[in-house]
Amino acid sequence: MIPMPERQRALLFLNGLGLWCLAVFVGWHWFISLLGQLVLWPLIPPLEIQLPNDPRAWRMAHMEALTQGFVVMAMGFGGAYVYLSERAHRVLFWCAVITGWLFAIPSYFHALFGTRGLAFGGGPFKSGFLNDVLYLFGWPPMIAVHVMLLLAILGVWRYLRTNL
Repeated sequence: MIPMPERQRALLFLNGLGLWCLAVFVGWHWFISLLGQLVLWPLIPPLEIQLPNDPRAWRMAHMEALTQGFVVMAMGFGGAYVYLSERAHRVLFWCAVITGWLFAIPSYFHALFGTRGLAFGGGPFKSGFLNDVLYLFGWPPMIAVHVMLLLAILGVWRYLRTNL
C-alpha cells in the first residue's frame, strides 16, 4: 500500500480549482438572471440579457460547483493519508473527478433550461428530453461518489493502522 502519488494529488487540486472557476461562471449567470441585465457600469453600459430566473436552481448550480471543488481538493490534500494500491488510487482519482464534474455541470444546465433531473420523466418537475438526458448524467457520479468515499475511508483506515 502506498500514499496517493503527488501527480494525482496535484491533478485533483487542479480539478477543484476548475470547479471553482465553473462556480464563478455560474455565479455570473445567476447575477445576470437576478438583474435581467449585465451591469458593469462604468466599464460598459447595462446589457439586457434574459436568463431563466429560478434563484433556487442558480443557487444549487453555484453551490454544487463550489462544494464539489472542495470535495475534489480535499481528496487531493488528504491523499497523503490514503494508503491504497496503485490501481485503487487510479479508481479513487477518477471517481473524484467524475463525481465533481458530473454533479456540477448538469446543475448548471438545469438552471439554464429549467429542468431538475431528479426523476426520469420529470417527476413533479418539468419533463422532457433534456431532463431525461441530464437525469442519466447523474448516474455515473451517483455511483462514483460512493466508491470514492469507500476507497477514501479504507485508505485512511490503512494509513492509521500502519502509522499510528
